[in-house]
Amino acid sequence: MTVSPLDALETPAVVVDLAIARANVARFQAHADAAGLAARPHIKTHKLPQLARLQIEQGAVGITCQKVSEAEAMVAGDPSIRDVLITYNIVGAAKVARLRALAGRVRVAVVADSESVVSGLSAGFADAAEPLDVLVECDTGGQRCGVASPEAARDLARRIAAAPGLVFEGLMTYPAAGKAGEAAEFLRAAKALIEAEGMTVARVTSGGSPDIWQARTDGVLTEYRPGTYVYNDRSLVARGVATLDDCALTVLATVVSVPTPNRAIIDAGSKVLTSDLLGLTGHGAVLGRPDLAIDQLSEEHGRVVSDGPIGLAVGDRLRIVPNHVCVVTNMVDAVHVKLEDGRIESWRVAARGKVV
Repeated sequence: MTVSPLDALETPAVVVDLAIARANVARFQAHADAAGLAARPHIKTHKLPQLARLQIEQGAVGITCQKVSEAEAMVAGDPSIRDVLITYNIVGAAKVARLRALAGRVRVAVVADSESVVSGLSAGFADAAEPLDVLVECDTGGQRCGVASPEAARDLARRIAAAPGLVFEGLMTYPAAGKAGEAAEFLRAAKALIEAEGMTVARVTSGGSPDIWQARTDGVLTEYRPGTYVYNDRSLVARGVATLDDCALTVLATVVSVPTPNRAIIDAGSKVLTSDLLGLTGHGAVLGRPDLAIDQLSEEHGRVVSDGPIGLAVGDRLRIVPNHVCVVTNMVDAVHVKLEDGRIESWRVAARGKVV
C-alpha cells in the first residue's frame, strides 16, 4: 500500500500543488506576453511571498494588493517584490502614514475615486521626498468603487495632478465578468479626455480571472491583474476558464460520521470551505466522486450526500475543490505545499487579512 505525504496531515488541511500553480502562472504569462499586456497578478488569492516571487520570475512587472497590510507583508517577505499597486481607496491618516513608509522602501501606486480620498493622500505625501503615483478608479459596470463617467475620470485626474505630493499615473478598473468590451469603451473615452487636457495616461489597468483568456489591450489597456488564476477554483471551472486538473488548491477533509447510507459528515465546514456559492449549487467539488454533493455547511461540519449509497466510511479522506479559493486562503494560518519533488512544506500565509 502506497502512503502519500498527505496522509500525515491533520484535517481539515489546505493543500497547494506547486507544479499546478507554476503551470497556471506560466500559461497566463505567455498569454499576456502575446497580447502585449504587462502582468500584475493580484496576491489576494495566495497571500504568499513565495508565489509572488514565482510570478515575478515568470515575468510579472509587480504585484497587486488590496490592503496596505497585505503590501507590507509581501514586501517584507521577499526582496524581489519591488513594485506594488494597491487597488483600494486608502482612507485615514494612520493608513496613509503606513503607505508613506512603504513607499519609502519600494515603488507604490494607489487608486482613488473621489476628492476626499485624493485630499487624504495629498495630506500624507505633500512633504514626501518622492510623490505618490495615483490612478483614477473607474466603475465600468462592476458597480463597486469608481467614478461613474469618463468626464468624472478626467475631473479627478485634474485634481490628482494639482494635489501636492501626488502624480496622476493612469486609470484602473475591475469590470463585471463578460463586460471587458464595455470597460474598454469607457477607458478609451476617459483617456482621450484626459490627454486632451495635456496630461499623460501612463497606465491603464484592468483585471479579473473570469475573462483571463480574452484579456487583450483593446487599444487602451497596458496591464492586467488576475488573481484566482494562480490556483483556479470551482467557479472558474464552471465558467470554462479552467478544468479540475488546473485547480492547484484543494481542501483535504476526513469523514467523521456516516449517519445514513446516503449521508456523511466531514470535518470541513464554513470555516475552511467558506459559505460562498458564486451561483453554484453545493459547497465544492469532491475530486474523483462527481456523484457526491456538499449540500450544507455549518462552522465545523460539511454534509456530503449522494442519490445512492454514499460508499464512505469514518476515516476516509476527501479532496475538495472549493467554490471560491481566495476566501479559503484567508481562513488559515498556513497552507501545505506539495513541492515538485513530492515533499510537503508548510508555508505561512504571510499576508492574511488580519486587522492591525
